[in-house]
This record gives sequence, C-alpha cells and structure tokens, in this order.
Amino acid sequence: MAAPIIQEHLAKLHLPQPQSHKGQNGKLLIIGGSHLFHAASKWSLDVASKFVDMVFYASVPSNNKLVEQAKGEFWNGIVIERTELESYLQEADAVLIGPGMTRAEYVKKDYDTPPTEEEWDSDTQKITNYLLKKYPQKKWVIDAGALQMVEPALLTETMILTPHAQELERLQGIVMQSFGTTTATQQKPFDYLLETGCTLLVKGPVDYIYQNDQIIEVTGGNPGMTKGGTGDVLAGLVAAFYTTNDSMTATVVGSYANKQAGEFLAEKVGPFFTASELVEAVPQVLWRELK
Repeated sequence: MAAPIIQEHLAKLHLPQPQSHKGQNGKLLIIGGSHLFHAASKWSLDVASKFVDMVFYASVPSNNKLVEQAKGEFWNGIVIERTELESYLQEADAVLIGPGMTRAEYVKKDYDTPPTEEEWDSDTQKITNYLLKKYPQKKWVIDAGALQMVEPALLTETMILTPHAQELERLQGIVMQSFGTTTATQQKPFDYLLETGCTLLVKGPVDYIYQNDQIIEVTGGNPGMTKGGTGDVLAGLVAAFYTTNDSMTATVVGSYANKQAGEFLAEKVGPFFTASELVEAVPQVLWRELK
C-alpha cells in the first residue's frame, strides 16, 4: 500500500477522458542522445510514448536514424532535427532534455545567440542553456548530461531536476563556480537550488523529492535498478506526467511507478532485468495501482 502522500498524488493524476481528443493528453518534446550514447534517450522515448498523445524526438543525426529504423517498435512520435526543434518546443506541453547527452568542463558562455549547426550536434551546455534562457516558463525536466551543464541562474519554478547523488554533487559544484566564492551561495549551494523554486528529485535506493519546504520520500525498488537506463526510464516517465500534471504530482507518481515496476519485475526474475523490460512493466504496475 502506497504511503498517504503518494496515494494523494495518484488520485490527482490526469487520466485520458472519453471525450478527449488527440493532443489533449499531452505532447512531449525529448531532446537527448549523442554520438556516444544511443540507448538512453530511446528508453525515455519508449516509456513516454505509452502515456502521452505525441512525442517529438530531437537527437543527433545518427540517433535520429536509429529511431527511424526502429519504427517497427515506435510509431508514436515525430523524429526531428535539432535545428528545427524550437517550433515543436512551442507546441509541446513539456520538454525533457539531457538523457544520453554528453557533458564537458563547465565554462561560462553566451546563451543569447542560437547554437550553430555544429553546436546543435554536440554542445550540451550551449543547447541546454540557450533553450532554458529563451523559454524559462516552459515545463522542463532536466536530466543527465543537461543537468550537469545547466546554468544555475536560469533555473525556475517550472523546472524539475532529476540527479542521482554524484550528479547532485557536480551540480552543487557548478552553483559554487557560477556564483563565485564571495556569496552565501558558495556555502549553501543546495539551499540555492531549492530557492529557485524548482522541484528536485534526488534518485537513489530511496528517492527524495524536494519542493520549497516540502520533502517526500519514495521507497521501493531493488538492486536490479542500478543498471544503466533505469534513470532514463524515470526521466521519461516524469516528463510524460508533467505534460498534464503539476510538477509535484508528476515527480511523485513517476518515482513511485518506476520503483514499483522494479519490484514487480523482481518478483519474477530477481535483479535480472533490463531497462527495456522496466519500460514494459511500468504501465502494468501503474494501472494496477490506479484501479
């Protein structure tokens, strides 16, 4: 039985209504992948496509080609070039950025001018912060590579951050580097993140969800969820829910459903399952809970 606070958010979760039309149950843009990482953003894509009406997917050319070749499995979205993604961004209800994107050394950059064609292909820092600065009130889920290159001053209350412990440590280091050593932020980078109003999902054996002065713990899962890709499933799930729900409900239900799916699989095969199997288990487990 889910904890009362989780039950409260499960009860608030938007479900498609009989009278609804295509597009009314969520449109999600996913910006992810790189020449190095191919599968991460595909896991986010696969799970999100089960919960929203439309997914727009923008990756590097090689990843776009892989997704197009997998159309036998994925028919529920549109594959677009990153140079064209802004028009789709404006149509989307929420945006997930970061799964499978690479990180580099953080250096201050100009985020007012659009990325060049070469930067759209490889510069995670420029892509992420140019878009966050231009569209600060969009519903954003910032994950993985983008999370580790984000400009802290651009964070707003419409953004959900999904770090594990090591990514959170790096993010706090960027806060300290960005603001220098003479401010109060230097001593309390975690407090600064909360003061932006963003929702913070710190992933681990227990997920901790922070928003302003509220903290929610989500327990569950099993050692099988240490495998690569399970965090990408979680990011895609949270982003899908964020298209039609508030940030706290999207984060709490996403975290809970992901962990429960891990437990569901563990009953059958112990810790011996893949991220792709987790994608398939999530809808089964969530529907069982909602019923």
